[in-house]
Order: sequence, then structure tokens, then C-alpha cells
Amino acid sequence: MRSEKQRVLSWLAVLAAAPVLAGCGASSVVAAAKPDFSLTSSPASITVTAGGGAQTVSLSATALNKLSGMVQVTVSGVPAGVTAAPTTLNLAPGTPSQVSFAAAANASATTVTVQFTGTAAGMTHTTTVTLTVNAAVTTTPGVDVTTYHYDIGRTGLNASETTLTPSNVTQSKFGLLRILPVDGKVDAQPLYLSSVMVGGQLHNIVYAVTEHDSVYAFDADTGAQIWKTSILGSNELTSGDHGCSQISPEIGITSTPVIDRKAGANGTIFVVGMSLDGGGAYHQRLHALDVTTGAEQTGSPTEIHATYPGTGANSSGGSVVFDPAQYAERVGLLLMNGTIYMGWTSHCDQDPYTGWLMAYSESSLAQTSVLNLTPNGSEGSIWMAGSGLAADSSGNIYFLDANGTFDGTLDGSGMPVNRDFGNGFLKVSTAGGSLAVADYFETNNTMAESNGDEDLGSGGVLVLPDVTDTAGTVHHLAVGAGKDSNIYVVNRDSMGHYNAQNNSALYQEVDGAIDGVFSMPAYFNNTVYYAAVDDNVKALPITNAKLATSAPVQSVNQYGYPGMTPAISANGTANGIVWTVENASTAVLHAFDAGTLQELYNSSQAAGERDQFGAGNKFITPMVTAGKIFVGAPSGVAVFGLLQ
Repeated sequence: MRSEKQRVLSWLAVLAAAPVLAGCGASSVVAAAKPDFSLTSSPASITVTAGGGAQTVSLSATALNKLSGMVQVTVSGVPAGVTAAPTTLNLAPGTPSQVSFAAAANASATTVTVQFTGTAAGMTHTTTVTLTVNAAVTTTPGVDVTTYHYDIGRTGLNASETTLTPSNVTQSKFGLLRILPVDGKVDAQPLYLSSVMVGGQLHNIVYAVTEHDSVYAFDADTGAQIWKTSILGSNELTSGDHGCSQISPEIGITSTPVIDRKAGANGTIFVVGMSLDGGGAYHQRLHALDVTTGAEQTGSPTEIHATYPGTGANSSGGSVVFDPAQYAERVGLLLMNGTIYMGWTSHCDQDPYTGWLMAYSESSLAQTSVLNLTPNGSEGSIWMAGSGLAADSSGNIYFLDANGTFDGTLDGSGMPVNRDFGNGFLKVSTAGGSLAVADYFETNNTMAESNGDEDLGSGGVLVLPDVTDTAGTVHHLAVGAGKDSNIYVVNRDSMGHYNAQNNSALYQEVDGAIDGVFSMPAYFNNTVYYAAVDDNVKALPITNAKLATSAPVQSVNQYGYPGMTPAISANGTANGIVWTVENASTAVLHAFDAGTLQELYNSSQAAGERDQFGAGNKFITPMVTAGKIFVGAPSGVAVFGLLQ
């Protein structure tokens, strides 16, 4: 039994813990809890770039103790040059609202704590967010490079390069800046977009694709990886090389993609990749990826299938069937008038295969047209050493077809009777959304060349700008060359067809000016530049609308297989530099004065292997913009520029 003292102490404790009575004489009424709220913000921190896009903060209020009505919120602590919208708001509990922050172009770099103060029912609560302001991007944006060799004519010319000149591209001032690491071989030419907004910050971005079926976006100025996307499906691998050393050891994304800055919300990069699923089936797919995130766009990817009327290799029931296992998409993609065009090559000369050209809508990714180049024969694929399908302003496509069936018997229109165009210089019309051979040229010894694997298909086509002869006549020309050491200049309005006796209907044939070609030329200042196999870099001027039959200017050194595809940087018609990459056990980047072909620089000159970037990559084409050169390599992209 408790003592009296214990009972008193217990009673006093109860009194101390009891709530205050509501009024005099009230023995049991307790004061109600006062209405209140909580205030939260998300995310905890944001970053804006001066002159860049806005970033948002989400505010939420939660009612407590039966709070009714709105919470009034004010924003404070915003630094000079940054605007908050709105600066005050009425926040309904349970319904989030956003406040956006944007920095003016002259805003200073800083990091501050922004406070949100909420008031309701006489109660006040705050929440904070860390705001970082990055200074405006000071790097100079370059010319966008959205397709192989800069344009659909495949001229290889960037005539808006203001940073690099023959006087500063020297061993002491110019060299390797960094190597951007990737997960596989880079066989495609890198692409470039300037001033792309990603996460509220502007970036100049270089895009690279790998044979491991990956697509990368890097900040072109810092080298930081912005995103990486694998286009492999679930439980898929890249293809093996099918016993062909041309694309080895794996086949994923081989061809140069194409970019449309206006497609999708932020711009789209289109790529074609090959893969192998767990059941042993091969796939070829066209992907459309957002340029800012790498995410697949709506409807992407699309599976590539095709049939075409014919009785040729791998035909069934009167149609030639496209077998995704037998092909690789090697030539650079062409985007023209809302349509993506692609061409297909075989794995070496492993039958059965034929020549395929396909068209897909860039908006829906639906197949819109198919053309088979040897539908009643075999072979005749599109190799072109990775060069892009070329086109003119009228919507016609030009390319060189590899060794394959050609029908020596012609119909009344001068076309092969069975429409087999192996080893041809082809012009394909896209009129009405349908692919059809509109014109062609075949050498008089075309069948012997095909049988001897001495075809045109090893080289790429350059559509020349209009040229005028001394009589004032404008000529529409295109240039191509392959393994037979001859340059063929075609009149795009009348290419010459086939004559078993001679090539007299051809606009111009330049014999023996170069060696065999496993690359493509470039164009600058009315001059065509070739770098053939075991040959010098040669400049062939155009005079009176004709290509020179020999090179008055050429490099001192010769370069081995497979030769080189030049890219040219210039400021208008001044400061022309010819860039090439030599495929060797240690790759070499070369820079030549475009006027003299005197070498200005090569990456093997500097002491201590300062500028070396690994082994060569067979058909890589350098890309030049914004004072930098980007070179694909077996395990990365080498970036060259002026040394700090």
C-alpha cells in the first residue's frame, strides 16, 4: 500500500501533465490543436547555365490539424541575374506547384541557398534548395556535322573553320587533346552538334557509335560523357564477323548515322545496328534516338525486312528475300526530304547475296520503298569503304555498285533487260517516294572486272558543285573511282549507259592518274583530292569543266592500303587544310596545305609519343569542326586541337 506522500506526488504529476482547461469552471474541455502545415521542395538542388534554359523546383504543402485554405509562399535568396517565376504563389495543400529559375546571359557563376517561406493560419514554415549558376558557355560553337562528309554531295568540305590555319597546325601548337573511351571499334565517322541544351546547360556534342552496338554523346570541349545508349535488345549480342575480316571482330553499328535537329522534341540521331538474339536469329534495326538523352523515340526501333520481285540469289516464290544474317549496313546513311536511305553490303563475297537499297520514313520509321540492284542475278552489293550514299538537289541518289551480275543485253531504253546492275555507277530516282534506277554507267569491260573482283564498288561518289566551261555551259557532274585505277566523271543528266565496244558516251575517263581506290575524294577550290592505295595524296584541278588527267600537286609520301579519305577545313576559300588518317599499326593523322600539299603536321612527329592514339582503323574518315579534329579508333575517338 502506497504511503500518503507517494499519493500526493502522483497526483501532482497528473496535474502537471494535464492540458490547460478551456475556462473557469471547465473541468474536462481540452484546447483543440491549432491548424498547421508542412512545406517541402524537390529536388534538393538545381543547376542553371547563364543564357540557358530554365530549371524547375516543385513545392508541396501538406495540411495538418484540419488546415483549410491556401498556403502563401514567397521566394527569397535568388542571386542577381537569376529570375524566379513566380516569386509568390498560393499553394493548395496536396497539389504541387512549380517555380522555375532561369539565368540571364550575363549572370555570374555562384552557388546560393534559395528559401521558400510558407504562411497559413498564423503558422510559418520554410524549405530550401541549393541553386548553382554556371557561367555562360564560352567555347565557340562549330559547324554542325550531321551526316557523312558534311553534306549530301559528300564533298568533305567544312568551309567555315576559323580556328585552324596552316600557320598554327604545327607540332608545337597542335596535337592530341584527349581520347574519348568507348566500348568497341569506331568504324563510322563521328558527328557533331553545337549548342545543345542538356540538363539546363549548353554543350557542343560529338556523337560516336561502336561495333558493340553503343551510341555515345560526349561534350566536345571537355570530353565528359553526356550519355551512352546500347541498342541491343534483351538477351542479344552483337554479330560475329562471319569469317570476314572487313568488319571484325564484331558487327554492331558500322555505318555513319545521320542527325536531324528538327526531328522529335530535341533532335534525333538515326542509326542502323545488327544483333544476334538468344535463339540464334539475326536482326537489323533502324533506331531513332533523342540527341539530348539517347532515349529511343516513339516507334523506335523498327525491324528491317524486305522482299523484291526477282529470281536471283536467295529468292523464293518469285521474290528475292533480304536475309539480315547475310548483310551489314556499311555505307553512311542519307537523310533527304524526310526519308532515310540505306545500302547493304555482304560479308566479304559469301553467297547468297544481292544488292539492296532501302528507304524509311524518318517520322514513322516505316519502310517506304525498296530497290534490289541484281534481282535476277547475284552479288552487286554496296560497299564504298563506308562512304555515304550521295545525292543531288533534285533528290537523286548516286553510288558505286560492287562486282555482280550485269545484263549485257539492253532493252530499247538502254537498260539491262533483267535490271541487274552489278559493278555500275548508278543514279537512283526517289520521285514519288519510289526508288528506281534512272540512269547508269557501266565500263565496256564491266563483266571482266566483276569476274576479276576489280569492280568500282570499293570507292565512294562525290557529287560536284555545278561547274561551268569556257563557253558558259553549266555541267552537272559526279566523280567516282574503284579498283581499276581509273577516275570516272559522269554527266548526271546523261551518264552514258553501257557500250561493249568503248566508254565514249562517258563524260570523262581519267586513266592511270591514281592507283586503286578504297576510299572517296574530297572537293575544295575547284579541285578534287584523292588518296588512293599505295599512292600520294593528289590534287586534281578542274579546268574548263574537265578534271586534270594528272596531278600537278601531290604529297611527298605515299600511303598504303586502303589509302585515305580526305576531309578539308577552310575559311571560305582561304586557309585550306587537307586532313587524312593513315591506317597503320600505329595510326597517323596527317595535315597538308591544300594549295601545295606540303605536310604541315602528322601525329608521329612529337617526342615521347605525345600525339599517338593507337592502331589504325581501316576506313575511318576524320571530322573537323570548331578547331578540333575527331578521329575514330579501335577503342575510342581521338580529339586533336590547338594545345594550351
